[in-house]
Amino acid sequence: MLDKHLIAKTSPKANPLNVVTYKDYRITVLFDRLFRIEKSDKGLFTDEATQSVWFRDMPAVNFTVEELEDGIMIITDKTELFVADEYKKSYAAVNGKNVPLTNKGNLKGTYRTLDGYCGSVSISDDHPTCPLEEGVCSRTGVAIIDDRESLILGKDGDLKDRLVPEADDYVFVYGHEYEEAVKALYKITGSVPLVPRYALGNWWSRYHVYTQDEYLNILRRFEDRDVPFTVATIDMDWHPATKVDDDYNLTKDLRKAEYGTDPTWGNGWLGWTGYSWNKNLFPDYKRLLKDIKEMNLKITLNLHPKDGVRFFEDQYKDMCAAMNKTPDKTPVEFDMTDDNFINNYFKILHKPYENDGVDFWWIDWQQGTRTKKTGLDPLWCLNHYHYLDNAVNHKDPLILSRYCKIGSHRYPVGFSGDTTITYGTLNYLPYFTATASNVGYTWWSHDIGGHYGGETDNELYVRSIQYGAFSPIMRLHCTEAETLTKEPWVFMNGSGLVAEEYLRFRHSMIPYIYSEGYKVHTYGETLIKPLYYKDPENENAYKYRNEYYFGELLVCPITGKSIYNGIAELEVWFPEGTWTDIFTGEVYYAGKNGKTMKIYRWLDTIPVFAKAGTILPLSGDKHTNSVANPVNLELNVFEGDGEYKLYEDGGDKEMFTIIKTEVTGGKSVTTISVTGDKSVLPDGRTVTLKLKNCNGKVYSVTADGEPVDYKTYTDEYAVVIIKDIEFGKTYVVTADVANYNGYFERRSLDSLKKFEYKNNDKNDIYHHICNEIYSREKNAWVVKRGMFKPGYGRLYEICSLFNLPDIYFEKLNETIVAMKK
Repeated sequence: MLDKHLIAKTSPKANPLNVVTYKDYRITVLFDRLFRIEKSDKGLFTDEATQSVWFRDMPAVNFTVEELEDGIMIITDKTELFVADEYKKSYAAVNGKNVPLTNKGNLKGTYRTLDGYCGSVSISDDHPTCPLEEGVCSRTGVAIIDDRESLILGKDGDLKDRLVPEADDYVFVYGHEYEEAVKALYKITGSVPLVPRYALGNWWSRYHVYTQDEYLNILRRFEDRDVPFTVATIDMDWHPATKVDDDYNLTKDLRKAEYGTDPTWGNGWLGWTGYSWNKNLFPDYKRLLKDIKEMNLKITLNLHPKDGVRFFEDQYKDMCAAMNKTPDKTPVEFDMTDDNFINNYFKILHKPYENDGVDFWWIDWQQGTRTKKTGLDPLWCLNHYHYLDNAVNHKDPLILSRYCKIGSHRYPVGFSGDTTITYGTLNYLPYFTATASNVGYTWWSHDIGGHYGGETDNELYVRSIQYGAFSPIMRLHCTEAETLTKEPWVFMNGSGLVAEEYLRFRHSMIPYIYSEGYKVHTYGETLIKPLYYKDPENENAYKYRNEYYFGELLVCPITGKSIYNGIAELEVWFPEGTWTDIFTGEVYYAGKNGKTMKIYRWLDTIPVFAKAGTILPLSGDKHTNSVANPVNLELNVFEGDGEYKLYEDGGDKEMFTIIKTEVTGGKSVTTISVTGDKSVLPDGRTVTLKLKNCNGKVYSVTADGEPVDYKTYTDEYAVVIIKDIEFGKTYVVTADVANYNGYFERRSLDSLKKFEYKNNDKNDIYHHICNEIYSREKNAWVVKRGMFKPGYGRLYEICSLFNLPDIYFEKLNETIVAMKK
């Protein structure tokens, strides 16, 4: 029998009031738009939990039933479901149309792994293109999840065989309310756990034969360069791996005695599995773990458990005794169908290392989908039981592993495998990651920058880091090769310095990402949202599939090479609203149907946009590896009407900082208040309010109506600094609204300074843009009569006069296009 902590809590039996039987069917109305349809002429209906679906005991749903000549009609407050005697003729009503119960138009979900992929294309023969599974969102409004292949998850925590029915379909009839479909999925499969705060910073990982000193020195070097990391990953060489035959003097006869074969793959091919620290590389592993902890990093170790426990492992005798096996030098078999093995797998092989300081495990399973039980994938078992076991010592458990079926969101975080180091890979990841939200899988992590192959390309590295900063998990990794690494200081011509800035920025976003993770866990939202979640009726929301929402930010990653002097061109679609680039400050207007346009960015910038009313909280603390609630809280406010609730916690205590912004009476007004448990508020918290669209005056700052001391200055935007924020008080900051007089001239000047072109010509262009002419009499530039109205024709005329390269003209024209309403 499994140990108690390895048994998940489920509630699978449906409320009888929601169940309808009809001929060979049993239909469960789970919600007013989610149905379960079972069909079996032998009555093979399942009330137990399955690997995917754990919860069916829902409150009674209001519905009526009509038996018709050729089927049964179920009518809820939101839709109608017709289940035909001939199942393939069944349909559901969506906006007055009868939609067949198929996955036509399905917007897809995700896939187990991207191992061996260059973008969506496999470089092996397994799959020509990445075969994304079906999700719960469909353009037809109807999506089907077929649960027939799921085994039964018993009350004792074991997986049990199941007689497969003709149908066991979960029918999602949510129209284009895609987020509601995902929330419904969470309700029947389980919520997304709260991912620990430390997982949201930067992860260092490299498949490399490190020594103890070498590994610590890498972490120290990052520390010296003020580049924060929060997770230290040690790949498989923490145990003897690459030269295991030499390390243990394994002859062919010994290998044959172990496995009954004569392995011929070369020295070390059986070294992927291991549980004993490599004393040659890590002579004092406990000291290593302690040193890493003192640097404020969490630790994960790589696992490849397929080959069991071999005779030379430190734990071999204990495992043999626990498994009632004679220690005869044959391995203790890896068997996730054996309760005794599962219990001791954790108790003997893993828990002692966790007690030494290992925080969680990287389950690097690449060895197939079969176990002794037909239909049981060992990856599912590893994800399920490892996550439950990690919860014993951790309030917010964690694993790192590949995806395995609907319901995998219960076991964050994902590991997408070994991709190629190419622009093709980078260009596929935004779509792949966003689409995973359609199966609720919102915490993918990738080998940022790719894993192997390709070539070293400074620009590709920076663009990958920039994308990684706005992906769910920021994890650097690459394969074993002496000349291959992701250390930023080996990338030249300033590219490594740009990468370091984005690693720092990612760390500063931990307060924001943690709050978004709280919303995922508590309200069933997704961290990464495809555009069509918010604009389902606009065709561009489906076309621009590499754009996505990162919480509330619109991210448009650059995934291709620059086209001229380090400037990249990207066509983007802006949904309706006013959008501000959070890095450059450029403003873009989009009308009711949105706006499509080309934008241009140098290597130091990724296009990330905040809609009017957005509030972006960041840590303003000095760059360290700490993930504590920041003493210095930076609030970036983008003018408009909006609200953000920043979630912070300490132990089991919770606190919320509520920030509201609005434009009223010709002024921009921002309010800040703190509620919840006072003990969570760091002593001496300072709030730095950055009014990103305000370039004018700050009029007042009050707390509960009384003036308070503050500092303010205005450069590109107004900044207000309030020290010693008090719990329970409401702070109100009143300032000017944005002033766009001279905006085109200011943006043009910013771009012209950066252009690599003749200085005198650039200066003359700027004066022409400012509607000035040169007066020989005054020996100075003077303003012409009348106002200059920026337009394509006039700007083109000016730029042509000085033979300005086309891409520079397009960069200047970008502002004109952006400001058109």
